[in-house]
Amino acid sequence: MKKILLSIILICLSFVSNAEENYDKQLDNLFNQLRSTSSSIAAKEIESKIWKMWTTHPSEESLTNLLAKGSYYMSQNQLTSAHNVFSKAIELDPKWAEAWNKRATVLYLMGNYELSQNDIDEVLKIEKRHFGALSGQGMVQTALKNYQKAIDSYIEAHKIYPSMKTPLIMIEKLQVLIQQESI
Repeated sequence: MKKILLSIILICLSFVSNAEENYDKQLDNLFNQLRSTSSSIAAKEIESKIWKMWTTHPSEESLTNLLAKGSYYMSQNQLTSAHNVFSKAIELDPKWAEAWNKRATVLYLMGNYELSQNDIDEVLKIEKRHFGALSGQGMVQTALKNYQKAIDSYIEAHKIYPSMKTPLIMIEKLQVLIQQESI
């Protein structure tokens, strides 16, 4: 009986491992496409696929639904409710980058820039290619008047997603701010 139970557990673990490997391979493939495409239309489609993967929990539909609920609250400017929902998602799966990213966004909208940066740090530990978090970090660092750090974040986002226009626009604006402050 113990051998059968152990076999079942090992089979289940191999399915989880295969699903994680498949997820990682799909994401790697999309990021390679994102870096190499010269078409902004194709880049937008690839970006959309990446966001879909990020906002869909790899194994728990209930967490995907929780993230959607928090996003709804955020869209309705119910920031405290959104924060609470995203915090619950993080509590249930602290390794899900998008839960951290959503909470970082809410914290930014609430004006809690240092706490937002802390959550962005968590996102980037889990998914260093998270161009959304890197752009968000640029916004946080701009709000904190750490303009060079903001530029560095936008440079990293641009390396990952060369077709995204926001980083280049923001870098230019931040360089002007730095020049104006040095006069």
